[in-house]
Amino acid sequence: MTAHDAVSIIGAKRDGGELSDTQIDWAIAAFTRGEMADEQMAALAMAIVLRGMNRRETARWTEAMLRSGRRLDFTDLPRPTVDKHSTGGVGDKITLPLAPLVAACGAAVPQLSGRGLGYTGGTLDKLEAIPGWRADIGPDRMREILTDPAAGCVVCAAGADLAPADKRLYALRDTTGTVESIPLIASSIMSKKIAEGTAALVLDVKVGSGAFMRTHDEAYALATAMVELGADAGVETVALLTAMDAPLGRTAGNALEVAEAVEVLAGGGPADVVELTLALAREMVALAGLDTDPAAALADGRAMDHWRSMIRAQGGDPTAPLPTATHTETLSVPSSGILTGLDARAIGIAAWRLGAGRARQGDPVQAGAGIRLHAGPGDRVTAGRPLLTLHTDTPEAFPRAFEALVAAVTVNAAADPAPARGPLILDRVGPDRRPGHSGHRWTPHGHSGHPAGPLGSGHHAHPPVSGH
Repeated sequence: MTAHDAVSIIGAKRDGGELSDTQIDWAIAAFTRGEMADEQMAALAMAIVLRGMNRRETARWTEAMLRSGRRLDFTDLPRPTVDKHSTGGVGDKITLPLAPLVAACGAAVPQLSGRGLGYTGGTLDKLEAIPGWRADIGPDRMREILTDPAAGCVVCAAGADLAPADKRLYALRDTTGTVESIPLIASSIMSKKIAEGTAALVLDVKVGSGAFMRTHDEAYALATAMVELGADAGVETVALLTAMDAPLGRTAGNALEVAEAVEVLAGGGPADVVELTLALAREMVALAGLDTDPAAALADGRAMDHWRSMIRAQGGDPTAPLPTATHTETLSVPSSGILTGLDARAIGIAAWRLGAGRARQGDPVQAGAGIRLHAGPGDRVTAGRPLLTLHTDTPEAFPRAFEALVAAVTVNAAADPAPARGPLILDRVGPDRRPGHSGHRWTPHGHSGHPAGPLGSGHHAHPPVSGH
């Protein structure tokens, strides 16, 4: 193998050069073993932020991170495997109803998830609000649950041996101002998802004030990079770009979001949560090659049955009461009219200040903390009526939470009739295997108005939402 050294590799990328496969392999392996110093990898990451990487470099970088650890293999399961990943947003509890819904349609859903950084907890934090539920289960137990026809889905923590290079690199990027790079974000997400061993993957890339990617063009470039990485690794991948200017659903918090997800599984719940759950489920079912309608599995209770089985299989009690916060306060509607704006980022920051999220890995979260929304954009509201209910176990947090909400609400007294809400699904990237669509339509190429995506810099700093 050709000898390499960190300084020459850093210099090559600093000067705008392409890194060779062997340079990338050496850098990732040396960093994982501790032979490449943190400050050297930080310098290389900064060079990548400024100079970018092309598709070949990004694919090789992802492959090298994959090879740094174990890759799960579920090819022998009796069901086709398909997974979903979201880049994170405020009120994004979609995994909770989605995994059992897709399992009810006949797929196996191996979902390795995380604990959130930023506004609210991650999927694992939400599920850990359920009494007894455990996130830490091994591959053998995962296989048992996925094979069980009553469950067929599992949501658990990724083991330390899956893409360990990414874990080290992500922690370093988070402290060195090198998060905002499409190649590094895409490879971080995709190395972990490919390591899960799923055959197909659907991505939910959030766009808007409450998302990591603020603009459509940024989100489209990231989606394109991830879809291409999936294709390069043999994992058929589709991405939906979805709106995140307002919170998703009517709750932001951990136990609050679990309760809302259960409402959806019971046939109710907010319309936007149902719409997005079904849209992602249809993509997943199509990639799995299954000819079934997820809406039917939601309506007839099969998805709820799989939810209960999944929770029990991981030690939880799906019938137990969820934790509730010890203190609540209410923000009232400031004036009568149409609620035309409810800023997702402001809601997220307020929920975080109430204790629903964390600033650093390892910080605790409050299961009952968060915010319940009594109205959403487009609704007619009346002055003095409750608009937001804030929940926390630490009442001293209320003043700072209310500070975050000062400019979060916009009411238009003259709006009549109510303005139409913008679309929830903004765009799609990837091959089209949905019923009624023929062929292998690859949307990144020839997409009107949005490039296939420079794999370089140009992304605005934004507080972490999901900790990709």
